[in-house]
Amino acid sequence: MGTTRSPRTPTAATRARRSSRRPPWSSGPTDVHHEPTRRTVARVLPVSSEGKVLLLLGCDPALPEVRYWFTVGGAADEGESLAEAAARELREETGIAVDPARLGAPFGTFEVEFSWDGRDYVNESTLFALALEETPISFEGLDQLESQSIFDAAWWTPDDLDHDGRAVDPRLIDQMRAAIAHVRGGTDA
Repeated sequence: MGTTRSPRTPTAATRARRSSRRPPWSSGPTDVHHEPTRRTVARVLPVSSEGKVLLLLGCDPALPEVRYWFTVGGAADEGESLAEAAARELREETGIAVDPARLGAPFGTFEVEFSWDGRDYVNESTLFALALEETPISFEGLDQLESQSIFDAAWWTPDDLDHDGRAVDPRLIDQMRAAIAHVRGGTDA
């Protein structure tokens, strides 16, 4: 799977990212009367020996015309470790099964506020990197909402994604570089 990347004018996601601190998947102003849902999230960045990172292409169901690339991951279930959540999300979203112990120590954390499908969230995300050769992807494990909002998967270099302009968050490029360095033992990516 993958998409053909070519030079293009800035996408709606890029314009939204550049014009606002809110992520491009944000479906508009938040409801000031409700507190956002706080979630503890595990994200995993599979890294190939060529220095490419596996990302997913998707959208906010409330803004289907704005597509962006993002990392595999999601909220940890009650009683689940972050490594277990990352491994589960990798299996559900890509069909790739790995032992949670193989993920090792996380390489970073970040917080993001956003609106998705009309609801406000604050994610406390923990990032894991995984050395993994490019492999076929399966979307058979997606739930109904995910299957309507995840369209493709592809292996990207940080520079290619930066040039494409459809990263979900401007921090993603640096997170990809950090993941590559992490799987290479801390060397520069």
